[in-house]
Amino acid sequence: MLNIENTSSEKLQEKITAMREGGKILGNLLRDLKNYVKPGMTGKEIDAWVRQEIVKRGAGVAYDMLDEEFPGAICISVNDELVHGAPKDEPLEVGDKVSFDLDIYYKGYFTDSAFTMLVGGEGSPAVKKMISVTESAMWEGIEQVKPGATIGTIGAAVEKVLRQGHLGVIENYVGHGIGKEMHEAPEVPNYGKKGHGYKLVEGDTICIEPMSCLGKPANHIEGDGDDWTVKMNDGSIGCHCEHTILVTNDGYEVLTLAD
Repeated sequence: MLNIENTSSEKLQEKITAMREGGKILGNLLRDLKNYVKPGMTGKEIDAWVRQEIVKRGAGVAYDMLDEEFPGAICISVNDELVHGAPKDEPLEVGDKVSFDLDIYYKGYFTDSAFTMLVGGEGSPAVKKMISVTESAMWEGIEQVKPGATIGTIGAAVEKVLRQGHLGVIENYVGHGIGKEMHEAPEVPNYGKKGHGYKLVEGDTICIEPMSCLGKPANHIEGDGDDWTVKMNDGSIGCHCEHTILVTNDGYEVLTLAD
């Protein structure tokens, strides 16, 4: 007789092992990307390097697996672009804000992570503060993760930090579950009410990904042949950061950290 409990346990362990390994590949790749980016590089040049590195490190290019074709291996969102930026030919300049969002596929499972930086390490103090506050909001959300914690509790923690930092809170793009599919249930908003929503269980894997802006949070897809890049309506600067998180028996594990 098939032991359903053991089979389920084996599948969960397979998932955790694969996502730990894939997450480490992704974390190390993004660390190296941050050091690789220099003024004068174009989005398409960076995208080509990322594609090469994904394959060289033994993973798959997740964005090649989308039903709707994405024109790149990584999302690159510059200045007033918030998320899902299609890599472009324009060279990056010192002080540009750029967000990198990358999924990879490894041993049947996806992992996902993002960060925002200033090109050349220089730029507006307001943008520097926005990046710092958004990263803090992400970590505050992560700190809430444990079995029994709700999605609303995570969102409330993220939102509190963003609003205290006087940032616009993006509500129409959210975090998500992840595993066999790039986007799975539950949705993980960057706002919410403590104690509300789905309760996490051990073995869940979710992406917590705050998105913020310096102006009003209204945004739109660029259009004119680019059906991916999301831009801020008022031209303000947008920010995005993200990690893939495993719910453990007593808390959490961040799967997409670098060594």
